[in-house]
Amino acid sequence: MLGALAAPLLWMATASLKTNIDVYDADRILVFTPTLQNYVTVFAQQDFLPALLNSAWVGVASTALSLLIAVPAAYSMSRFAMRRSAAVVLLGRMVPAVTLLVPWYYVFSQLGLVGGYEALVLAHMFVSVPLILYIMLSFFDGVPLELEEAAQVDGLTAIGAFARIAVPLARSGMATASILAFIFSWNNFMFALVLSDNDTRTLPVSLFNFISYASIDWGALMAASVAVTVPIMVFALFTQKHIVAGLTSGATKG
Repeated sequence: MLGALAAPLLWMATASLKTNIDVYDADRILVFTPTLQNYVTVFAQQDFLPALLNSAWVGVASTALSLLIAVPAAYSMSRFAMRRSAAVVLLGRMVPAVTLLVPWYYVFSQLGLVGGYEALVLAHMFVSVPLILYIMLSFFDGVPLELEEAAQVDGLTAIGAFARIAVPLARSGMATASILAFIFSWNNFMFALVLSDNDTRTLPVSLFNFISYASIDWGALMAASVAVTVPIMVFALFTQKHIVAGLTSGATKG
């Protein structure tokens, strides 16, 4: 099973070190002369680094803003049993994003935001906010209300109890939600394809530079794919403990 999952990644990595002739030659699947020319093409000729920085910036900004909105919202919905409101937010998450692209493009174009980071960040937040909200909802359900009541008896306001009691106890959930939201933003292709321009395009959109009407530069395309995949894989590997611990904790509390 693990081999079947790893096989496409292995093919991608080896193809990034081949010429196009070697990629098409079935006799050179494993035996070939490696070359780094594809990576030179990606980073030197295609100017791939700005797209990487764009992906990182949009991911960080959309995740941070989503946290600012979703964490207080999840706390309020948990404490005041606003399950219908939570269901409405979930319905927004269930709407296929492709159905929203035309209205978004029209609205953002009227506001002069198409091609800017603002449109991309807002579009990514449409998915990140419900994701973070539902993860945090289960965490706040598991924070004992008695702790906040005791803090208020000691002089804290309701907002102070939220900031100094509930939020610190739900940090693992915030870490989990942030990681998942950032991974979504990093991998998103459809929003950036429609709403970005040459200066703000992200990594998934930049992969299209290696696909033309008549041919595909497979070597450079695979090298670009490696550049997109490796950073997020390393990020996921280093944060998998937080993801597993956070999801497990949120599932068993209460």
